[in-house]
Amino acid sequence: MKKPTSLLFLFAILVLGGCKEAPKAVDNEPIKAYDIDFNWGEGGPNGFAAPGLWADADPAAHVEWYASLGCNVIQSFAVSCNGYAWYKNGIVPEQPGLVHDFLTEQVKLAHQKNIKVFGYFCAGSNTRWGQENPSLSYGIPALPHIPYTTVYLDFLCASIEDAIKKTGIDGVFIDWLWNPGATMEPYPPLKWIPCEQEMFVELMSQPFPGIEKITPDIENQFRRKAIDRAWKRIKETVKKTDPDCIIWLTSCQLTSRDIAGSDMLREVDWVLNEAGDTSTTASAQAMLGKHTKMITCLANWNGQDAAVVIPDAIRKNIGLYGFTKPVNGAIMKPIEYYLSVLPDSLKGDERNIALLARTYNGLPFDYVKK
Repeated sequence: MKKPTSLLFLFAILVLGGCKEAPKAVDNEPIKAYDIDFNWGEGGPNGFAAPGLWADADPAAHVEWYASLGCNVIQSFAVSCNGYAWYKNGIVPEQPGLVHDFLTEQVKLAHQKNIKVFGYFCAGSNTRWGQENPSLSYGIPALPHIPYTTVYLDFLCASIEDAIKKTGIDGVFIDWLWNPGATMEPYPPLKWIPCEQEMFVELMSQPFPGIEKITPDIENQFRRKAIDRAWKRIKETVKKTDPDCIIWLTSCQLTSRDIAGSDMLREVDWVLNEAGDTSTTASAQAMLGKHTKMITCLANWNGQDAAVVIPDAIRKNIGLYGFTKPVNGAIMKPIEYYLSVLPDSLKGDERNIALLARTYNGLPFDYVKK
C-alpha cells in the first residue's frame, strides 16, 4: 500500500522544481498595465538614464502604487537601456548602488496581489554593450544601434534566461526589436560594418557583394531576416526556460516593412501598439495570431487622447497600458493626487494616469475623490 505523501515532501517538490505561484486572473481579464519608466533620464552619455539613477527604488512602494492604480499587470525592468540590471546576482551587472533586489522582490509582492510582472529588455539598444563591444555596434546613440549578430543574440538570450530563472517574472517585455538606425520609417541605410557583412553571409546564404551592390530590395530582405532570426532566438529561449512565460512585444510602427506580415507578429503572445492610434490598433490585428492579445498605449510622446482611446479599447477588448518616467524620486505622485481633481484639469501623462486610474478601478471619467 502506498504511503501518503507528506506536506513537507510536496513542499520540497515545489521548491526544488522551481514552481512559482503566478497570478491567473489576468489571463481572462482585460489587461490593465502601466510602467514607471526607468529608461530615460539624466546623467548618461546619451538620452538614457545614468547607471544607478533611481537605484534606491523601493519595490514595495512601487507595487502599492500599481495596485492603487488598479493594474493587473506591471511592466517592470530586468535590464534597462543603459545596460544594467534591476535585480541582483545576475549575469548582467546590477545598477550601481542598487539598494533592493528590485525586480525579484517586486514579483513576490505583486503575486500576493494577483498582479503579473514583466521584465523589460531592449533588443536594439544597450549602452553598456555598445561601449564594451564597439566593433559590434553603431556607437551608443539613444536609438537602436546593435546589429543582431550571433554574439549579441547569445548575450541577449542568456540575459533573458537568467532573469526568468532568478526573478520569477511572468513575462518578458521586448522593446526596440529593430535594425540599427531608427524605430520608424523612413529608415537610414544600414552602415554594413564588418559584423553586418558576416551576418549577410549567414542570413542570405551568399557572399557579401559589396556595399555598392546592395539594392533597396536586398537590404529589405536582410533587415527582415535579421529581425526574424532575433525573434526566433528570443522565442526559443523564453519558452524553453519557462513555457508559461509570456512574450510581450512593443512596437511604435506595427505596419513597418521590417515586421509587417512577419512570423513574429503571428507567434508572439501579446503585442503593444505603442503609437496608440486606433487605426493602427485596428488594422494590425489582421497580422496577429489567433492567440495574440492586442494592447494599446497612452503616453505623452504619442499624443493620443485617452478619453478616445480608452473607450475604443474597451469596446474592442483591447488591453490598456501607459508609461512615463518617475517624477517623485523613483516613483510617481500618489494615486489620490490623480483622483482628487477632474482629469481635464491635468495635462500629458498626468491626465493619462488620471483616466486610467478611473478606468482600472471601475470609476467614471468625471469621478472626483472627496
